[in-house]
Amino acid sequence: MTGLLAPSIKYHADGLLWAREVTQHSWLRKDGTKLRSGHFERGEQIGEWTTFDGDSAPFKVTTIKTKVKN
Repeated sequence: MTGLLAPSIKYHADGLLWAREVTQHSWLRKDGTKLRSGHFERGEQIGEWTTFDGDSAPFKVTTIKTKVKN
C-alpha cells in the first residue's frame, strides 16, 4: 500500500493557514498492479475513487460524498 502520508498543510510565518493539499492515495496488489486509488482531505475519503481490475484497467468508479459536520 502506498500513500500513508497526511495531507500537506503549509502556514504563513504568522501561523495562519496558507495552503492545504489533497493527497492522492494508491493501493497495489502483491504483483504490483494497481488495486484502488483516490483522494483524502483532512483524513477522509473524498471525490472519485477508482477500483482497477487485474490488468490495472479501471473497473469501477465510486463517488464519496463529503460528510456533513455539525
